[in-house]
Amino acid sequence: MQQEFITTKKGSIFAVSLALFFFFGFYAGNHSQAKTVQSTNLTQSEMSAINADFAPFWKVWKTINEKFPNAGEVTNQERIYGAINGLVGSLDDPYSVFFEPEEAKMFEEDISGNFSGVGMEVGKRNGSMTVIAPLKNTPAEKAGIKAGDMIIKIDVENTLDMSVEKAVKLIRGESGTDVVITILREGEDKPREIKITRAIINIPTLDTELRKDGIFVIRLYSFSANSANLFRNAIRDFKKTKSDKLLLDLRGNPGGYLNSAVDMASWFLDSSKTVVIEDYGGEIDPKIYRSRGYDLFDEKLKFIILIDGGSASASEILAGAMQDYGIAKLVGDKSYGKGSVQEVTNVTPDTIFKVTVAKWLTPNKKMIDKTGLTPDYLVPNTAKDRDAKLDPQMNKAVELLNNWK
Repeated sequence: MQQEFITTKKGSIFAVSLALFFFFGFYAGNHSQAKTVQSTNLTQSEMSAINADFAPFWKVWKTINEKFPNAGEVTNQERIYGAINGLVGSLDDPYSVFFEPEEAKMFEEDISGNFSGVGMEVGKRNGSMTVIAPLKNTPAEKAGIKAGDMIIKIDVENTLDMSVEKAVKLIRGESGTDVVITILREGEDKPREIKITRAIINIPTLDTELRKDGIFVIRLYSFSANSANLFRNAIRDFKKTKSDKLLLDLRGNPGGYLNSAVDMASWFLDSSKTVVIEDYGGEIDPKIYRSRGYDLFDEKLKFIILIDGGSASASEILAGAMQDYGIAKLVGDKSYGKGSVQEVTNVTPDTIFKVTVAKWLTPNKKMIDKTGLTPDYLVPNTAKDRDAKLDPQMNKAVELLNNWK
């Protein structure tokens, strides 16, 4: 998928130009600035530790030069990039990615929020290119793209064995141009073609609503750089209503800045309580992110969080912490399961390597990655419901809040 972001260039879900958050793009980690490799030379001890025979590599290189008819059309630098991609691919980790110059530029544009595309997060699920979630009020959403749609073709290119990076390149494009996405939707027998006109994507963040029944709804669409401040304002507005019924809608939220998730959790947790654990495995001690202790609410708060298959990364961190401490009940579908942390390194001035370095665990040490969160109340939202403009998940949340015991 491409995107997720967080403050420091670790843990990202690179939201494709399609969007901005899930697999490639926005950082889902919370670490410092990207590192730049100061030297590409390995030390003698590092060379000795490799314990691998490079002779086959150079033999293939030489054979290409001698035998391949069009060897001269591929530059040596392109071959090196290909070799690096093969090296990274050997990790069998969808979130560890090497970005060549064009891809690195796209990555930086996504982080800055300046790009044109269709506004959806995509990623690999069970080997298939899949829509994680369309972003609110984007061309993808308006064209009818749904979370869970399997992408079969992009224009005329089949996505079988296609990398997410290539899918992003194909879907992105100049504002005003069209792209045709062929999707297969759960419950449907035949693929459908959806033509989408690309546009400049403005990532939505948050909106609120005070319902007539006194339920205060916060819809959070992304964990952007300013979402913590917007959430602070929303919590202040909630307190002004004197209501004790809060509904946080994280459906279709692919994540974002880890710092934002920690800050939001801090409104409900005592100081120093664990929000999320970064487990590095092996000999490295885990890193624990703790509440900042705003702790504005007591046990009288009635709190429901809506999640679905498009809720990922930072969404899962916040919802997981609230569920573990019994502060909120989760309603909806199982979340996506993006719980790995990436660190970004500038390999050269125009190339980037994003590598998985840790896994996220909830305060109760439940693994998020590939597992996701299971709601306290599992409520599907079927294609039939959507077509009929019904929202059984919201209805269940409202029922629980109005009959809270």
